[in-house]
Amino acid sequence: MSGTGRQLAVTADEVVDAELVDEGAALSPAPADPGATPAVHTDRDRHLSPETVAAIEESVADSTRRAYSADREAFAAWCATEGRVPVPASGETMAEWVGYLTVTPRKRTGKPAGPSTIERAMSAVTSWHEEQGHPKPNMRGARKVLNAYKDRLAEAKAEAARARQATAALPSQIRAMLIGTDRSTLAGMRNAALVLLGFATAARVSELVALDLAAVEETEHGYDVTLYRKKVRKHTTNAILYGTDPATCPVRALRAYLAALEAAGRTEGPLFVRVDRWDRIAPPLTRRNKDTGIVEPIGDPAGRMTAEAAAEVVERLAVAAGLSGDWSGHSLRRGFATAARAAGHDPLEIARAGGWVDGSRVLARYMDDVDRVKNSPLVGIGL
Repeated sequence: MSGTGRQLAVTADEVVDAELVDEGAALSPAPADPGATPAVHTDRDRHLSPETVAAIEESVADSTRRAYSADREAFAAWCATEGRVPVPASGETMAEWVGYLTVTPRKRTGKPAGPSTIERAMSAVTSWHEEQGHPKPNMRGARKVLNAYKDRLAEAKAEAARARQATAALPSQIRAMLIGTDRSTLAGMRNAALVLLGFATAARVSELVALDLAAVEETEHGYDVTLYRKKVRKHTTNAILYGTDPATCPVRALRAYLAALEAAGRTEGPLFVRVDRWDRIAPPLTRRNKDTGIVEPIGDPAGRMTAEAAAEVVERLAVAAGLSGDWSGHSLRRGFATAARAAGHDPLEIARAGGWVDGSRVLARYMDDVDRVKNSPLVGIGL
């Protein structure tokens, strides 16, 4: 990300209140001397080393960091065009900017940004202020502009009026996705294991591709798979159980894939690897640096799949199966929550298994998708 050490992609929600307590004050709670000269922070006190900046930025998901960076750059460019100050921004500037976003077509779509995209951009700019030591700008006017935009979209029956959500990959859809998968090939076995393990663990694709072979342990019930849930900063060990249908059994799919990896000489390193067109584990990718002439590696040298590649597997299988909807890597995670709730499982257990934060609004929305029918007041009233 461009900018000084203070321009860090860390949102306010990611800072625990307790972390804001000065360590020295916590250890030495003696009252301050009223006659003492108050401490004055210098530029040195405000300085962050490049290593610390990098460590803080790494705490934020890559996708969030890229999106926030793009939003901030776009806001700064608009301010420059309009002759306005980006940081600290006035409430009037924020309202005008949000109004601009609601009417200006984007290059990629030819349409203005949707409400959720504008919400994210607003968060990017307000957190940018905090990172530079400024209070958040007054957002009352900007919120009213956004609310009016939402009303207009709803009245026009516009598609953007509803927040986009990944289609839930339920067991019936997963079964359809895997029917055409050739499981005699390494790529087919990998794809089946990826989809079924992703569903069984409710993993984000970034968590799924981060798995190493060492994180998979065979047990009497099937497998135990330990994932690191970055958003809650915890490891969860998920029990992977046998399925009733061999075609969608995650244990059988994972066992077959692990055997194929071992036959290919892979007994350590990443679990999900790139496979080339000849059905071989892809060799390390390299390119020659134009400036230095040195051949440099591209991506993970061990052949680990990227999160984007894993999401593409899900999308490609859904399209090949003729399934309608908005498919992405997140479809597996949403499908797990929906199917588990429909089967009557407790929301707390679902949250723990999938690494959702306590009180997750996203998970609550998935629960509502099921509960609005199951718990409808119309049930059992005799219509």
